[in-house]
Amino acid sequence: MTIKPLADRVLIKMTEPEETTSNGIILPGAAKEKPQVAEVLAVGPGGVVDGNEVEMILKVGDKVIASKYAGTEVKVDGEECVLVRQSDVLAVVE
Repeated sequence: MTIKPLADRVLIKMTEPEETTSNGIILPGAAKEKPQVAEVLAVGPGGVVDGNEVEMILKVGDKVIASKYAGTEVKVDGEECVLVRQSDVLAVVE
């Protein structure tokens, strides 16, 4: 299945949480933090949204940090993804 976001929407997939700490301690499933970094899978075309012109600055493959509770969760080919507005993306990770 292919999802093509509309307007200022961006499809992101959260990265996997860390399995070990920086000291080498292996974390059980319940102790893993929810990941904050995501990868951009698809980007909408932008355009006029709510009366304002929106230029899309994100591109496929970017690593980003998005608002924790923003967006709509969707399953794409069995994988959990989130559909968010570009304005819900807080930063690009370099």
